[in-house]
Amino acid sequence: MTGPTVKLDRIDRQILGELQADARLSSADLAERVSLSASPCWRRVKRLEAEGVICGYQARLDSRKLGYQVMAFIHISLDKNHTQYVQEFEQAVMAIPQVLACHRISGRYDHQLMVVAEDLEAYGLFAEKFINGLPSVKEVYTSFVLKEVKAPANPPLPGS
Repeated sequence: MTGPTVKLDRIDRQILGELQADARLSSADLAERVSLSASPCWRRVKRLEAEGVICGYQARLDSRKLGYQVMAFIHISLDKNHTQYVQEFEQAVMAIPQVLACHRISGRYDHQLMVVAEDLEAYGLFAEKFINGLPSVKEVYTSFVLKEVKAPANPPLPGS
């Protein structure tokens, strides 16, 4: 969320759109789809990676197929908001694999976590062992996902 915005031309946006749709495209296939030869297309992709527009490539996994039947959003208030305590909390959260996302937020709560668990019993054990033991936690409020309507995705491309 920091740093200058990168200027993207029409071809950059096409490249990004194609990679969002299928990051497994070969350089040749990508070049063909955006009407460039392979070398200039490859150079553009490398530039977009170097500028941080492309931050990585990964497969999107179905958490239910992996045995995680519970997804929850956990809102957390810290009792100490001094920089040191916030950093300690955030570092501790980074080490917990079941935490898929963590955001420092405004409003009543300080952080929002998105977590997965095998079932409600496993979630209870997880919360007891990990969440309640995080540094400086004052208040925890959990909402369970009943239905995923729209999954986390890439942001829309500028000019789209």
